[in-house]
Amino acid sequence: MHNPFITIINSLLPEPQASLLNGILFGVKTSMSPALYQALIDTGTLHIIALSGMNISILITLVGKTTLFLGRKFSGFLTIVFIILFVWFVGASPSLIRAAIMGFLSLFALYSGRVNWAILTLFLAGLIMLLFNFDFIKDLSFQLSFLATLGIILVSSDKKKFRKNPIDNIIYSIKENFKITLAAQIFTLPVILINFHRLSIIAPIANLLIVWAIQPIMIFGFITGILGLIWLPLGVLSAWMVWTGLTYIITAVEWLGKVPGASVEF
Repeated sequence: MHNPFITIINSLLPEPQASLLNGILFGVKTSMSPALYQALIDTGTLHIIALSGMNISILITLVGKTTLFLGRKFSGFLTIVFIILFVWFVGASPSLIRAAIMGFLSLFALYSGRVNWAILTLFLAGLIMLLFNFDFIKDLSFQLSFLATLGIILVSSDKKKFRKNPIDNIIYSIKENFKITLAAQIFTLPVILINFHRLSIIAPIANLLIVWAIQPIMIFGFITGILGLIWLPLGVLSAWMVWTGLTYIITAVEWLGKVPGASVEF
């Protein structure tokens, strides 16, 4: 089924920003330039344009942690609403349903603090998916979702809340971003090596620099699509705002991808 939001985004944003946003929101990368796609591979940031569960799990975990000050129950409710709205907005494809399930598991690990139970639930969910369709085991989306979520669960047992000091909050957020991103990268590394035959040395730095921008890009991307669907000119302001974040990511990955030794091909 045709996604009307892709047409809206293509109308309101230039290239390569439009194709990058379509990749982040919908996993669509057919219109992306080969140069940008290769830069994402070289910097180990290809996961941001794949509805593999990696980016969704990271986003859901970050949303949960950044709203903990509202209370665990309300924070959990907001995060669940975020997942449901995302699935509704993008369309309930099989790959996205799997990614959403993995996201719920990350959320469970985050709020329960019971790593063993979360891991057991993850393996149970994976087993149920494979019983439903064993071909999932060969699916790159399933593999990335499972391994990324496993890594996130293992580093999400910290129950510490945000402090009142804004500087402490910023430092805490940076540490959480790096920890979550690094966990996802480490646990998905074998799959990436096997499928792309490339090791990105600069991936941890690249992800730390851009992952924080994914959440606001998705939020303003949603706003742009919804407003544009109502009346195209309504989405112009939010489109400019999301353009800023997209341009930052494009500049970062293209620059980092050119660093000598940024990635090793084998």
